[in-house]
Amino acid sequence: MQPNIQAFFDPVTWTVSYVVFDKPGGHCAIIDPVLDYDPKSGRTKHHSADVLIKFVHSKELTVDWILETHAHADHLSSAHYLQQELGGKVAIGSRISGVQQVFKKLFNMGPDFQPDGSQFDHLFDDGDTFEVGELKGRAIFVPGHTPADMAYQFGDAIFIGDTMFMPDVGTARADFPGGDARQLYRSIRKLLDQYPPETRLFMCHDYPPGDRPIQWESTVAEQRAHNIHVHDGINEDGFVAMRTARDATLEMPVLILPSVQVNVRAGQMPPAEDNGRVYLKIPINVL
Repeated sequence: MQPNIQAFFDPVTWTVSYVVFDKPGGHCAIIDPVLDYDPKSGRTKHHSADVLIKFVHSKELTVDWILETHAHADHLSSAHYLQQELGGKVAIGSRISGVQQVFKKLFNMGPDFQPDGSQFDHLFDDGDTFEVGELKGRAIFVPGHTPADMAYQFGDAIFIGDTMFMPDVGTARADFPGGDARQLYRSIRKLLDQYPPETRLFMCHDYPPGDRPIQWESTVAEQRAHNIHVHDGINEDGFVAMRTARDATLEMPVLILPSVQVNVRAGQMPPAEDNGRVYLKIPINVL
């Protein structure tokens, strides 16, 4: 059974979220949802998440899963809010514990934060299968951008997170804590070499060059032929040299510090302090 797919683009963070469902009146998974966050005021809003909720209600869908491809550094996750409104299990790859260990130290999260993935309802390992109503889902481990990235396959569609972008944009950076350009190359070749040419690949972001309209769907064949960083003929050493040099020129994402603190908690904010207020920390001269 092939999935029904509805994409939602957030122009503030250039993020694409998805609702994947078997049929109207059936079941769905939500992938990589966005929590609106204003870094100037520290205020959050739920406009992006409410658009997803409206769609889910319009199709009379039951939410089985809220899937994160990784602990994003460019947007805050609305997984917790969506779970409160719609239900479903919040899930991510099992290697998230390693990411949590790194950021627990960076943000001095304290003894109450356990870096074991327990903040999520389910942790996927490579090759794990699951159900979304009549759809069969499969988790695919694709580390490199972070050490815990996971892609999700439904039928002929794979939601690849930040491993690759559209062919004219290239590939994800690999210089975040635990990132590895060599691992990223191998994860990308895993997707491009092991799946049929017509397999549809759905991006988590688009940063279009020039005046190209926003796009988020490609194929294995298109990526193998045209991806500017990793098309057929680019070897591992060449990719690693390119990626390492390119990453050295990139600034940190605008929302990396607030977003990671929330996303390693499955979309939940840190606990309120003794004055009843919630705070996000900004470590100085660390990244």
